[in-house]
Amino acid sequence: MSHTFGADSTTDEVLNGIDLAGKRILITGASAGLGVETARALVAHGAEVVGAARDLAKARGATEAVRAAADAGHGAFALVELDLAALASVRACAEGLVADGRPFDVIIANAGVMACPFGTTADGFEMQFGTNHLGHFVLVNRMAGLLRPGGRLVNLSSAGHRFADVDLDDPNFTHTPYDPWIAYGRSKTANILFAVAFDRRHRARGIRATAVHPGGIQTELSRHLTPEASATLIASINASQQAHGLPPFRYKSIPQGAATSVWAATVAPAETVGGHYCEDCHVAEIQDGEGIRGGVRPYALDPARAEALWAKSEALVGETF
Repeated sequence: MSHTFGADSTTDEVLNGIDLAGKRILITGASAGLGVETARALVAHGAEVVGAARDLAKARGATEAVRAAADAGHGAFALVELDLAALASVRACAEGLVADGRPFDVIIANAGVMACPFGTTADGFEMQFGTNHLGHFVLVNRMAGLLRPGGRLVNLSSAGHRFADVDLDDPNFTHTPYDPWIAYGRSKTANILFAVAFDRRHRARGIRATAVHPGGIQTELSRHLTPEASATLIASINASQQAHGLPPFRYKSIPQGAATSVWAATVAPAETVGGHYCEDCHVAEIQDGEGIRGGVRPYALDPARAEALWAKSEALVGETF
């Protein structure tokens, strides 16, 4: 690669000189924040993007700039309905796309919820695990046949995966006291493990999967956090950073946050990112030890753990892929 990108790189910088004409990309969560910016950047470079969103009226209002960028960049943009917290909606969305028959080059599993109070999905799963992981697990696997050889899956994870490994014995907090950050960590670890297992299953077709951490960005994702909770979280991150000789935390802009998604999806060599976890437009190093900081915990890339999660997910959703 002729360019080196980092934490400050934006979507437009990463995609500078890249022609995505003829590429078709699905993005979940295309009604706010990173999803909207990811779509805007891709269509501006000629891609055809299908944005999936739970609230289509909200999504139409939020993506006016995406449609304008599509017109200016000779790309295309359309919306489909998808509620990741209801498997009936997930299956209907996947069935519609499969019936349409047009292939995709990339799926970006961007949508998610963070640190919400305890709740369950329409199917009775803990909300964060059910939405962030199981909804995407069913959607992506039902659509896998639409991915062209050479295609990619990009799962949005988080440094928050360091809060917790998945709990395959009690995924819904039936016997465990609920903690919103532990639940978030479990779901974000699941996003990485899903990419590891999907990559193993599909790499023979030239399809690779990766997980990415966008960085800390102020978007609707943090709507469940009080100012006090946000301050406490940042203080914890800074303590970990300082203990490891790293600079203090700072928020990224939304274009900087979406940069790693578009880099992993369209710019980085597939063999570089496949089966890995990426941050700041590079493959992250394995970092053991406590604290929320850069790098990826070993348990999130464990192939045996990935297979166990796959089997548990199939059992939970009642489908075998």
